[in-house]
Amino acid sequence: MSEHKYWKGRNILRVDQFTKADLDWLFAVTREMLFIVDNKLPNTLLQGYCMTTLFYEPSTRTSSSFCSAMERLGGSHHQINGVKYSSVAKGESVHDTVRTLAELFDVIVMRHPEQGIIPNVAEASRVPLISGGDGIGEHPTQALLDVYTILRELERPLNPDLHVVMIGDLKYGRTIHSLSRLLAMYEVPLGFYAPDSLDLPEALSAELAAQTKIAHYASIEDAIKEADVFYVTRIQRERFVNPADYDQLKGSYQVTSELMKHAKPKMALMHPLPRVDEIERTVDTDSRAAYFRQIRYGLAVRMALLALVLGKREPYVSLA
Repeated sequence: MSEHKYWKGRNILRVDQFTKADLDWLFAVTREMLFIVDNKLPNTLLQGYCMTTLFYEPSTRTSSSFCSAMERLGGSHHQINGVKYSSVAKGESVHDTVRTLAELFDVIVMRHPEQGIIPNVAEASRVPLISGGDGIGEHPTQALLDVYTILRELERPLNPDLHVVMIGDLKYGRTIHSLSRLLAMYEVPLGFYAPDSLDLPEALSAELAAQTKIAHYASIEDAIKEADVFYVTRIQRERFVNPADYDQLKGSYQVTSELMKHAKPKMALMHPLPRVDEIERTVDTDSRAAYFRQIRYGLAVRMALLALVLGKREPYVSLA
């Protein structure tokens, strides 16, 4: 079966659906899309196709990234970012909402606060359904763009010689959950640092340990010294039922210019954004700070995903 046919109509729901061959093909197409973006090439690949973003949680980057991706390939989009103005406010089920939108659009990008609900409602859609994040579960397209960022920034393959350290909200951080699973597939050693009560879920820790080496650091200083990739996440206020619990943890770690002196000269500092205060803004000018470049890589990855699941990918430039 050709890659073109294999991707057409495919839902993008969780990272365990991907193989290394999938990622090789996706990133080959992503390089083409990045060429289009960087050179501002006019494109009509998805002309006549329309996408909707159905977001039950706030989003800036994911929603805007998919909309920009669709427009840059000549398609159109419709945003539903605030369901209180939709039929959900009348009591409509998520299943019926998805089924309805599948009759109106060619692809649906969805975010929801409930873990696991997006894979559960995917059967209701007759068009490709792409997860934009499900609560504290997964964020597959963020993980894909994170892996592509690592490859571009370090210019090294994913293998046991690469050391990735993730810090911050390991408990609720869906980006951490998805990225760590993809990296474990390549046996990339993983290190973790988190404030008390926000450590990696035990089940996920055991899952990762069965595939690769994992380590837990006692301090942020120890964590950054060994990192080829230092992946920082914020403490998510919205995940706490009791605001006092969040207040006790906020500001408990920060990447500063002083801390960066302990990092390797060739290292990628990444963050899925938004940030609050966990990376000092003086760090933004450090050449190793890759978190805004991540956004541009993410645009190209999402362009590639849309082209693939809609069965319209074509080679525009040589991959040589």
